[in-house]
Amino acid sequence: MLFNSIDFAIFLPIVFILYWFVTDKKLTQQNLLIVIASYVFYGWWDWRFLSLIILSTLVDYSVGLKLRTEKKQNKRKFLLSASILVNLGALGFFKYYNFFFDNFITAFSLFGAKINGGSLNIILPVGISFYTFQTLSYTIDIYRRKLEPTKDFIAFSAFVSFFPQLVAGPIERATHLLLQFYNKRIFDYSKAVDGMRQILWGLFKKIVIADNCAEYANLIFNNSANYSGSTLVLGALFFTFQIYGDFSGYSDIAIGTSRLFGFDLMQNFNFPYFSRDIAEFWRRWHISLSTWFRDYLYIPLGGSQGNTWMKVRNTFIIFIVSGFWHGANWTFIVWGGLNAIYFLPLLLLGRNRQYLEIVAQNKYLPSMKEFFGIAVTFSLTVLAWIFFRAENVGHAFSYLTGIFSDSFFTLPHFQGIRRALLTALFVIFFVIIEWLGREQQYATAQLGIKWARPIRWAGYYSLIIAILLFSGKQQEFIYFQF
Repeated sequence: MLFNSIDFAIFLPIVFILYWFVTDKKLTQQNLLIVIASYVFYGWWDWRFLSLIILSTLVDYSVGLKLRTEKKQNKRKFLLSASILVNLGALGFFKYYNFFFDNFITAFSLFGAKINGGSLNIILPVGISFYTFQTLSYTIDIYRRKLEPTKDFIAFSAFVSFFPQLVAGPIERATHLLLQFYNKRIFDYSKAVDGMRQILWGLFKKIVIADNCAEYANLIFNNSANYSGSTLVLGALFFTFQIYGDFSGYSDIAIGTSRLFGFDLMQNFNFPYFSRDIAEFWRRWHISLSTWFRDYLYIPLGGSQGNTWMKVRNTFIIFIVSGFWHGANWTFIVWGGLNAIYFLPLLLLGRNRQYLEIVAQNKYLPSMKEFFGIAVTFSLTVLAWIFFRAENVGHAFSYLTGIFSDSFFTLPHFQGIRRALLTALFVIFFVIIEWLGREQQYATAQLGIKWARPIRWAGYYSLIIAILLFSGKQQEFIYFQF
């Protein structure tokens, strides 16, 4: 079920009414309703894959309880290994089987060996990369004795399947989200209004910005050999705003929807395109995944401690694994490696944590140094996104070759370029609003709060009208494929 669909527009009010008015505010009934609603939400796409969520729930709930009482370290390691094997085993089979099989055959063919066999027609379950990491954090934290396992199976089931963030995050930790299922929720009008405001901004990001940019990004990337370098630059820029509007828009809708039910989810994007270096970018982009890899992979490997070789090794591991998490394609691995190359000089020079505060705090405009840093970081990010979007590595390099050609200095031209100007104007408006609201949890959190009510509501209705005008271009969220 898509957030930007009629189905969800009907589903959400029904669940909201049942949650607050039918369950009589009883905690167990509310949690059970969330489980049922979440299974309906996920099963709307393909009910067969509910079995994977249920399997992961049963295994990790049981492992958690057993880890609580088990004292022998070797058995504790066995239990944790079982959880990892089940979760990553399912993820690996559905997401990476064909990738490894095809590359295995290709590798042997280079030596003249021929292996018969074919890829399997495997459907990738929506959101499997997200909920497997969420449940894994639960068992790992219990193993590390940072969390007490729950005996409340309904609460745990709700934590695993919580529908607002089930299929594309944020990837929540049990230490944050699961604990909220233990506490009685009372309807908070101000929190609900704030949630609706964030949902509205998320829908604007997705439908008006991302889906419009997608139309031109797809056109240019799918026919890149036919376009000039300047047009290819536009295609890369359109994709840059498409993926940000798409994914951060989903996160805004997920966080806002959660607030309607009395839950607080972590911030997943913190205005990353205003970053002054690539280290700051990765502290602000897909925060829930970045911090997951930091806590459960990077730090256990030694992090930034140790000699230079260890720092280089750990940096490449974390970025390449992060790239591979996104999909079974060499383009994602190259994308991750390229970001590691961007990041490494900052780490080795000890400058990877020099920008911890938002840019130009309490100011309208950045300094020249900040503006230059933002421009360079944004340009490097756009270049990396070309690998992320390309069909394969060869396509990415041919795309780059096309950019860095004589045609770079020509005027861009493609079918529908005049209509694309409207999208460009929306993007400029979007960037301005994001800049003005960059010190908040989301761009419109406080924007216009002190304005007169007619002006404030005129702004809200303008967003709604824009959303309705462009809602016909409905596209799935990019990160559903991950």
